[in-house]
Amino acid sequence: MRNTIDRRGVLLAGAALGAATALTTLPGTAYAAPPEGRRRPGGKSANGWPVLEEAELFRIEGSGRSVRLAGGDAAVILLHVARRFHYEIDQLRDGDVTGHSTTHEGVQDYESNYLSGTALAIRPLAYPVGVKGGLYPHELVVVRDILAELDGVVRWGGDLAVPKESHFELAYGPGHPKVKGVARTIRGWHAGPGNEGAGTVDAFDPDRRSRSRAFARRAA
Repeated sequence: MRNTIDRRGVLLAGAALGAATALTTLPGTAYAAPPEGRRRPGGKSANGWPVLEEAELFRIEGSGRSVRLAGGDAAVILLHVARRFHYEIDQLRDGDVTGHSTTHEGVQDYESNYLSGTALAIRPLAYPVGVKGGLYPHELVVVRDILAELDGVVRWGGDLAVPKESHFELAYGPGHPKVKGVARTIRGWHAGPGNEGAGTVDAFDPDRRSRSRAFARRAA
C-alpha cells in the first residue's frame, strides 16, 4: 500500500476540493490526515530518550519564538536547527514551531520523540505526515547542509519511510558521544567571537555543498 503522497498528488487533491488555501502560495502547503498512530509502551520515546511529563520553554534566538524541549544537549542541538531555518529558509511566525507534547495517540512511531522533547516540528500543518516534496530546491540545500553540519545527530523527517518534512529529531539516545560532541561544538560557536554557527553560514558555498552531498549519499 502506498503511504507517501507526493506534492503533485496533494495539489491535485486540493484543486478537486476547491480549497482556497495557502496551497497555491507555498510548496508543500498541503494537508492530509495523519496515518493512524500507535501508543508507545514504556517510558521512552522511539529514539531512547525518557518521556517527559513537562518540558522547559526555550527561546529560539533571533526569532521571537519559543519551543518546549528536553534540556541540555537536546535543546542546544534542536534550537540550532530552528535558528538556521529562521535565518536561512524563512522567518518563523507565531505557531510555526512545536516541540514537546504529551499526546500519545494518533502519531507515527517516530513522533513519539515529541514526548521526550527530543524532536521538533517546523510548520507541521504545511508539511504533514505522508507528504513529500514540499520544500523548494534552495530550501532543501539548507536542510541538507544542516544535517551534514550536525554529523547525522539530527534526523530529518523527509528522509523517513513515512515522511514528515517538518520533523527534526535526535537520531541517537541520551549520552551518545556524537550527541555530546555536536552539542559541545554548538556551545563553542555561541561562546566564540560570533563568526560561526547559525546566522553566519552560507549553505551554498561550493565546499559546503560538496560536503552535504557526500554526507547525504553516505546516509542514504
